[in-house]
Amino acid sequence: MTCEELLKSLNDYLDDESVLALYREFAEHLSRCNPCQVVVDNLRKTIRLYQDGEPFPMPPEFQERFRQALREKWKQKFPQASV
Repeated sequence: MTCEELLKSLNDYLDDESVLALYREFAEHLSRCNPCQVVVDNLRKTIRLYQDGEPFPMPPEFQERFRQALREKWKQKFPQASV
């Protein structure tokens, strides 16, 4: 299994580990491919954080940059509208 094949099948792997053949291929690939291990670990952590539902406060500087980026996108998409 190549990295590209692993990434294409990643959702199946994370959603349903009962697919034994795919699981074995993933396990074999992950046992020797650190970059793919990092991707899978990060996705698992992201899913776990989302499932826990704990809010994570955004730093004020990020909030302001985010709002400004949204305003700019809005102006680009709807130039005649006022913000």
